Amino acid sequence: MKRAYLPGILAMAAIVLASNILVQFLLGDWLTWGAFTYPIAFLVTDLMNRIYGAAAARKVVLAGFVTGVICSLIGTQIMLQGDGYTYPAVTLRIALGSGLAFLTAQLMDVAIFDRLRGGAWWRAPLASTLVGSALDTSLFFSIAFAASLSWLDPSNDTSWATEALPLLGAGPMAPLWVSLALADWLVKLGLALVALIPFRMIVSKVMGSARMV
Repeated sequence: MKRAYLPGILAMAAIVLASNILVQFLLGDWLTWGAFTYPIAFLVTDLMNRIYGAAAARKVVLAGFVTGVICSLIGTQIMLQGDGYTYPAVTLRIALGSGLAFLTAQLMDVAIFDRLRGGAWWRAPLASTLVGSALDTSLFFSIAFAASLSWLDPSNDTSWATEALPLLGAGPMAPLWVSLALADWLVKLGLALVALIPFRMIVSKVMGSARMV
């Protein structure tokens, strides 16, 4: 593994661990704090893909995945206290959902980006992030909170996430986690557009510096 990949690997691990913790804390009625940290993973993947190629991006994804999952599993053994309750820093279902969703979505992102590499500079990062984000959101929230998968971690009470409420406060009745997933995906759509700015700036700077060497 080249030393140049290390920043990407460390960034991936930090993003996965932070998001696994922050997704458990609501921001308003329909968002979690994790909605604002996890999308950065797609920016890291796309940067590695553009600068070093698809093979390098896959290596960073796999290394970040392993590191992040190990840290998350450690988090399942760390107990926190609040509001009179004791709970793990990262629940087992969140660790499993995050790991599977991360790996599947990021590898999909790499594949789509690589296929669209030769087009306009913005097309590959935007399309790959939009598809990857949708896949990630659907996998993660269903694994982490759906009532039908409660057998994955029977000791973890996710009844708060399965409470039936109007979708985003105004639509048809649906479990709370569905509203959280939809709101999360909408945030990812917005951040995918915003991320084009640092993507363009970083790629231009790195590629420009490489040509000067």
